[in-house]
Amino acid sequence: MSRIAEKFAALAGQGEKALITFITAGDPDLATTEKLIPLMERAGADIIELGVPFSDPMADGPTIQLASERALAAGTTVAKILATVKSVRRHSQVPLLLMGYYNPIFVYGPEKFLADAAEAGVDGVLLVDLPPEEAGAFKTMADRHGVNVIFLLTPTSDKARLDKVARLGSGFIYYVSVTGVTGARQSVASSVFDAVAGIRAKVRLPLAVGFGIADPEQAGRVARVADGVVVGSAIVKLFETHRGKDLEDRVTDFVASLKAGVGRG
Repeated sequence: MSRIAEKFAALAGQGEKALITFITAGDPDLATTEKLIPLMERAGADIIELGVPFSDPMADGPTIQLASERALAAGTTVAKILATVKSVRRHSQVPLLLMGYYNPIFVYGPEKFLADAAEAGVDGVLLVDLPPEEAGAFKTMADRHGVNVIFLLTPTSDKARLDKVARLGSGFIYYVSVTGVTGARQSVASSVFDAVAGIRAKVRLPLAVGFGIADPEQAGRVARVADGVVVGSAIVKLFETHRGKDLEDRVTDFVASLKAGVGRG
């Protein structure tokens, strides 16, 4: 059983839901990323997504686009991210997921990437532009290396897509709560709750909801119906104006508040 599956099972056994946090790897540098991972874990993050910066992040709004630009300017690469994960694994077993786009993986070499990711301690991969219809070969390689492949469902996903994701996915299913790009919203659309309930009735994997969740109250509302809550842009926004110890404190305080919100939900 993967760390991701173990985490969801442990939380379910305690009647709890998962808080999944996202930061862009290498923003503002990989030393900061490595320092923040255990801090977020201690603050309450159950699973941590590390964004792999890419020059054309088509599914991301301005906040994460800017984070990718900062990370790329700092010299962040896939190989350096994997080295950071390997270093983190010396003192943390928090489930780690790499989230991004297929192009950097294609350039690195999918088989080599998955072998190196598994060796470094990566638990899962989510590639937003690799749909299940095109992911057969990648999924086979990932299974061989013990890396979960997480797929997305959206408000526009039809039954055929749901069936494919339910069949091929591992770790958990990521439900995108809005149509559009990433970014914090003022509220959670009421349609999310009916959609999540309908999907959960048809899939075996845990279901996490993300895109647009901005604060502990929204996280709590989503946690009432989902197995996990993903918060990204609202955390990454802190990287725009804070650095060093100030950034660490603000991120950990916000993550702790989100975890409390999830618990209240």
